Amino acid sequence: MARIALTGTRIRERRTILRIRQADLARSVGISPAYLNLIEHNRRRIGAPLLAQLAEALGTSAVALAEGAEAILFDGLRMAAAAGDPGGAPAELDRIEEFASLFPGWAGLLVNRQERVASLERMVETYADRLSHDPFLLDALHELLSGVTALRSTATILAETEDIEPEWQGRFLRTIGEEGERLSATAAALARHLDALVAAETGLSAPLDQVEAWLAACDWHLPEPDAPGARQIEARIEAAPQLAGTAARDLARRYARQAEADARALPLGDFLSAIARFGPEPARLAAEFGAPLGAVFRRLATLPPEAAAELPGGRITAGLVICDGSGTLTLRRPVPGFAPPRFGSACPLWPLYEALGRPMQPVQALIEVAGRMPRRFRAFAFCAPLPPASFDAPLLVESMMLVLPATGDDPARPVGTACRICPRANCPGRNEPALLPQPEPARGLAV
Repeated sequence: MARIALTGTRIRERRTILRIRQADLARSVGISPAYLNLIEHNRRRIGAPLLAQLAEALGTSAVALAEGAEAILFDGLRMAAAAGDPGGAPAELDRIEEFASLFPGWAGLLVNRQERVASLERMVETYADRLSHDPFLLDALHELLSGVTALRSTATILAETEDIEPEWQGRFLRTIGEEGERLSATAAALARHLDALVAAETGLSAPLDQVEAWLAACDWHLPEPDAPGARQIEARIEAAPQLAGTAARDLARRYARQAEADARALPLGDFLSAIARFGPEPARLAAEFGAPLGAVFRRLATLPPEAAAELPGGRITAGLVICDGSGTLTLRRPVPGFAPPRFGSACPLWPLYEALGRPMQPVQALIEVAGRMPRRFRAFAFCAPLPPASFDAPLLVESMMLVLPATGDDPARPVGTACRICPRANCPGRNEPALLPQPEPARGLAV
């Protein structure tokens, strides 16, 4: 039996280990004991939301129930092998299962260390991006350096001049006091800014970041227009802990209105049927429904997880990046292996900006993102004008890029995450020196 087909068996085993009665577990997730019994005997498929509820009730992860703990361990060991020294002896990938069975403790320790390293690398990417492009941070550091320089110059004059007149001495002392107060205020503002970054780690201080965090908590999908929860969207926005400010809530309402319009133009059932026939080809789907490419892009990137998992080719995991005419990113829907930066115009976004320079002309590119395990993606980009608010309003355009996982050995455009932390040593497009120079990753481990 396929590993994924044993989800019910793992649920039953986990429930038995915890000594939870079937009826109690069923009641905690809002289903009948009879239905849970069918699930546990692998006679009913289980959707992603219910699986997540069962995993929470059983104190484990949905991935562990769906694929088994051994699958997580094996994937972690493969990641650790990919992160090894390219100049050293290669890891025996074909003996991963043997290693895990003989030394489960060491295997688990190695996977935990690799997860910690990956977490620290993501943190470095975030802070490198902030240090390079955060305007407040740069201005605050400039103010601090200017204030320190002014204080040092004034103090030097007072210390080295013996016969300074009382009037000038008073002026210099006042200057020291004023610069000291300004320096203190700037330092306090910088500390508050850094505290906000540390508290959020992903930079939830900006309204757009808050909206993206809220959408991530919703699995990037809002209720369909005719679903029972659609009428409560305003209450959900008001109650969302991620939406801390009025600006963020206004952006969330705008997003919800756009999502409702896309859902009505591309009804879920018909859209899924079209994907089953044509695949996730945005141009083909747009022609089928007579819908704008932008609506198709947004719909593909925000399918409900349980519906996307039922597609013949397996679950679609699509990323989406949108920018305005100035190139400022207005939405980022990341996917594993592709997390576009907020501030830096990193090379993974080149197709997005190419489309911005070629309005109404589709752009397609196969890209390979550098990393311990390089990832390949098919990028579809398109730029179109926005509807004008009035006849004398300026022309506004919006460019968006849909990102779908890709495989194969076709030539791909090599890209990185951001120049400061990109491992590609000889990239002709590099415009900043790398903080952590690294050799090229081993090609044999690409996925």
